Amino acid sequence: MIMRKLLAEFFGTYWLVFGGCGSALFAAGIPDLGIGFAGVSLAFGLTVLTMAYAVGHISGGHFNPAVSFGLWASGRFSMKELLPYVAAQCVGAIAAAGTLFTILSGKAGFAIDNTKAGAFASNGFGAFSPDGYSMQSAFITEFVLTLFFLLVILGATDKFANGKFAGIAIGLALTLIHLISIPITNTSVNPARSLSQAIFVGGEPLSQVWLFWVAPVLGAIAAGFIYKNLLQDRSDS
Repeated sequence: MIMRKLLAEFFGTYWLVFGGCGSALFAAGIPDLGIGFAGVSLAFGLTVLTMAYAVGHISGGHFNPAVSFGLWASGRFSMKELLPYVAAQCVGAIAAAGTLFTILSGKAGFAIDNTKAGAFASNGFGAFSPDGYSMQSAFITEFVLTLFFLLVILGATDKFANGKFAGIAIGLALTLIHLISIPITNTSVNPARSLSQAIFVGGEPLSQVWLFWVAPVLGAIAAGFIYKNLLQDRSDS
């Protein structure tokens, strides 16, 4: 049973990174025809929406270590499954980044310049923020957006909510998050997605990846406690 869940998390996170980061790498920068920030934002949302319905019934559809931590904090997820889920998500993300790297290696002149913001769809702050935002701005952004992302997830999947539409709400929330924050951090709210790209970029983006673990995880945990203690309907508990 646990292996099926871990495979679902592997494939779901793989699809998120391949589809979201892949859209940024392959389709965003083509002159006159590129999809731009809006297209990349939609791509990330669509990856989560599609996999939520494809494998969400198997694993719960986390595809993100921060989501797993937030669900644990809310009391909906077991501690004994937390680390295996996070490991499966990270392996899936890194596998997807490896696939993207292999594809891009077939393009003439391809090279990752780890002195540039957003290289290989990496996240960053300061000189590695797409629009030059500071570490403080990046931390606040990732914390707040992950907190609200988890509030959407927890609310949409509540037993009193209409669960059939949860995937749509969650996918649209992730789209909105990207529309807000791509210029600030290149948008993480997902530690596995940040780690996978940073590993291939190296340099300063890799040394900054700590922020994209700490801020999203703290934001998710805060959301779990807020929902559990302030928002959750206990009338039928």
